[in-house]
Amino acid sequence: MIDIRETILAQYANSPTLTGIITRFNAAADPRRLIGTFLQDVWNPLTATGWGLDVWGRIVGIGRVLKIDTGGYLGFSQGYPSSRTFGEGIWYSGQTTVANYRLPDSSYRQLILARAAANISGGSIADINHILMILFGNRGRCYVANTDDHTMMIVFSFQPTPIDVSIIASGVLPRPAGVRYRYIFIPPTRNDFGNDIL
Repeated sequence: MIDIRETILAQYANSPTLTGIITRFNAAADPRRLIGTFLQDVWNPLTATGWGLDVWGRIVGIGRVLKIDTGGYLGFSQGYPSSRTFGEGIWYSGQTTVANYRLPDSSYRQLILARAAANISGGSIADINHILMILFGNRGRCYVANTDDHTMMIVFSFQPTPIDVSIIASGVLPRPAGVRYRYIFIPPTRNDFGNDIL
């Protein structure tokens, strides 16, 4: 209660022992601090931490632990960003080499917000580009392009990490039926003034 004195009968209002007991009990049972902590750490996804983010992850249907491909197979970086060149990569043997990675709160919050946007989006290219900006907007240009062969190509202007590829592969982006995603890394070219152009 905000003003405890309004709830005490007038005949007991001058008793220091009784008003002291009621005041101390009110301070101990005051839910305002607990409600404020709950609103900050659980209810608001922009400020939630730890367990609160895990709750939001269950609500939107995305887990904190991602499976990351650690194989580094022989191939071309345009086809799969973690591919290696001759002398560096290994031939694919059919066995999966994955490692589990637990996302920190900041990355998991971005993944939750992207998944929430995907849950309410129409699946258009503009919506998918918006979700990519939520995920990777602070790292460089990243956008989706329609290739007219039942695939959508995600173009990275920065070198995506295996974690980035796992986030995309986790199903966070809406995908129309019969369409799959491909990834390509196009390094930005520099003009004569040293600025990146794409």
